[in-house]
Amino acid sequence: MKSLKQHKVPKWFHDAKLGVFIHWGLFSVPAFATPEAKDIHKNIKEGGWAWHFKNNPYAEWYLNTLRIPGSPTQKYHQETYGLDFAYEDFVPLFNEACMKWNPNEWADLFQKVGARYVVLVTKHCDGFCLWPTNYPNPYKENYIAKRDIVGELTKAVKTRNMRMGFYYIGPWDWTFNENPIQNFMTYVTNGPLELKFAEYVKNHWYELIDSYEPSILWGDIGYPPVGDEKELFAYFYNKYPDGVINDRWMKLGKNTRRLLKFWPIRALVSWLAKRAFIKGSATSLKPPHYDFLTPEYTTLKKITKDKWETTRGIGHSFGYNQMEPESNYLTVEELVHMFIDIVSKNGNLLLNVGPKADGSIPEIQKQRLLGLGKWLDVNGDAIFDTRPWKRAEDVTPEGIPVRYTQKENALYTILLAKPKGKSVTLKNMSFERKITVILLGDEMPLEIKQEGTTLTITLPDDIPSTPAISLKLSPLPK
Repeated sequence: MKSLKQHKVPKWFHDAKLGVFIHWGLFSVPAFATPEAKDIHKNIKEGGWAWHFKNNPYAEWYLNTLRIPGSPTQKYHQETYGLDFAYEDFVPLFNEACMKWNPNEWADLFQKVGARYVVLVTKHCDGFCLWPTNYPNPYKENYIAKRDIVGELTKAVKTRNMRMGFYYIGPWDWTFNENPIQNFMTYVTNGPLELKFAEYVKNHWYELIDSYEPSILWGDIGYPPVGDEKELFAYFYNKYPDGVINDRWMKLGKNTRRLLKFWPIRALVSWLAKRAFIKGSATSLKPPHYDFLTPEYTTLKKITKDKWETTRGIGHSFGYNQMEPESNYLTVEELVHMFIDIVSKNGNLLLNVGPKADGSIPEIQKQRLLGLGKWLDVNGDAIFDTRPWKRAEDVTPEGIPVRYTQKENALYTILLAKPKGKSVTLKNMSFERKITVILLGDEMPLEIKQEGTTLTITLPDDIPSTPAISLKLSPLPK
């Protein structure tokens, strides 16, 4: 454990800023979550645990929601596929559809957008594997993708000089436990306690590491209580010293589960967990070791010492939800502003795409990605390879929100709105000497006026329409 704590977040992960998350699997065939669901935080805050699980906005949770009596998913499934159509009957449909998939098209798109890394869901809660594992599911025959999706995508991503990471759900597999998660108690006790399951998870992780050489281990929900995640981490770091591991590896063993049977303890933990979910954390607990935090569908409010990575879909779901209205999706401007804010506070953005069963990325998701990429084509210098400044944000006297980043000997001041006048004013700047200011995308020095700690910048008349404007100040103010 001591050696694990000595592991430092590598420079490449600090520099990367943008990754693409991919949720693709059997759940992509029905591609359904109720359109009545809200984002996960509002779902839990306003409806409570039971209402949330019955009306889950995450389409990748289709199997669990299907098993809840009276859920919208169960009703949809029965009306669309019939009473005798089991979830595993989606396997041949997915395997037929995925033959149309072209991994190079995905990788080209992600590279064009500016992503530095990709994280693929290799196995979600439904237990379906996207690689030809030597450790098949003990309860479902041929419960596996027909193509080596993990291997094909990894090759395409690495060929384009992006890093590859793997998501794998740790404590659950709904083929091992067919009882649905319906409330907080079943949420924390759903995972098997047996050594057999821990070995199954361990074998999959080692196989993924050895066969495909990832740079990121992205665990979710936790790890089997009798498993040894520290041994796994050490093995990974020994093979790939510049690898990174996220924070979702907590374990809840038999004794903890026994304590949760007592109502006062269960009520307190349920309340704490609900508060953590509403704030965007997957858990209010943290494992003994991690490289970065992973708030979900939210961002942190200030610069943090710990590296972090916001993860979210462009809409309310990770897996593709054909029922999701356009109003649920971020606009390009909202996406750009969120990304800038994250980077200014020492975070990365892991932005999810949810492909259809045939591997095509829905047009609305593609449009948002390309919109972000278009902005980065001009302003990427203010984002990539930067670090937070001494403060993350301001509001100018003209009422324009500002975010700051820095790199080498330059300060990037990013305006989240276009000034109505011809100039913008920055206050509380300490200057040792006269600075130069350029507008990214123009490169011509702008006219400036320095008075004490106030800097007034005259902007060009012909600034194009853009979600945000980036100014480069050099040398770096104090």
